[in-house]
Amino acid sequence: MKVHLIDGTYELFRNYYGIPARLRDGPGRAARGVVRGIVAMLGEGVTHVGVATDHVIESFRNDLWPGYKTGAGVPEPLRAQFGLLEEALEAIGVRVFPMVDLEADDALAALARQAAADPRVEQVRILTPDKDLAQCVRGDRVVQVIRRDGTVVDEAGVVARYGVPPASIPDWLALVGDSADGYPGLPGWGARSSATVLRRHGHLEGIPDREREWDVEVRGAARLAAALREGMEAALLFRNLATLRDEADLVGSVDDLRWRGPADPAAVAAVEERLGWREGQAGS
Repeated sequence: MKVHLIDGTYELFRNYYGIPARLRDGPGRAARGVVRGIVAMLGEGVTHVGVATDHVIESFRNDLWPGYKTGAGVPEPLRAQFGLLEEALEAIGVRVFPMVDLEADDALAALARQAAADPRVEQVRILTPDKDLAQCVRGDRVVQVIRRDGTVVDEAGVVARYGVPPASIPDWLALVGDSADGYPGLPGWGARSSATVLRRHGHLEGIPDREREWDVEVRGAARLAAALREGMEAALLFRNLATLRDEADLVGSVDDLRWRGPADPAAVAAVEERLGWREGQAGS
């Protein structure tokens, strides 16, 4: 079996902003797009699926770093569709994991760990382009799938994209920063210099204090080494923000992710009405 894990937050944003601006405020339109995409996957033979959402955009990470992403600026018509999406997925029999203290990415990481531990699972496919989730990739057993172009990113693909293996992704993000999540990284450290140094030294603690001990050639090495010495405490904090929490057992087994169809036709009818499904058959 293959297990498909979907970043519901990303999909909801993608569908919302993929709609012409004049139509975005239509009730349920973005959630309807997400549900239709998942229904299409089920029609193509997907058997085991889980969807994680940020039911509350803020998380424990906001207590660690005041600049971490919040729900500020999220349009209310979009925010209102998170609960609707979760209700719709439950109605059609898809397991959904609405996260409050943890984030959807943490749930995906935890589910990927659980699924990969089951010898019956041929492959775990994490459907999101989020850089954070690259840390979960393992060989070709746990992969990322970029739905917009169908790219499958295995461990070799992570190295090709970021210059470091999955285990070093949190360190790489700590140095480079992540504007989407709201932390800046360290001054001067770009994607290439970070990858070059981490390929040699693995993790932040493994990088020598003095650039002459790096054993790699990096432009502006002295300046970068000084920035790391001065900013190591911040870098370790940023790595903590970037490290996904995968410890929770969110399901009893992968059998809990098997799609068995809707349990209550009346609930499906009710959610179809709330999604504007009938009205939307000819539209988005």
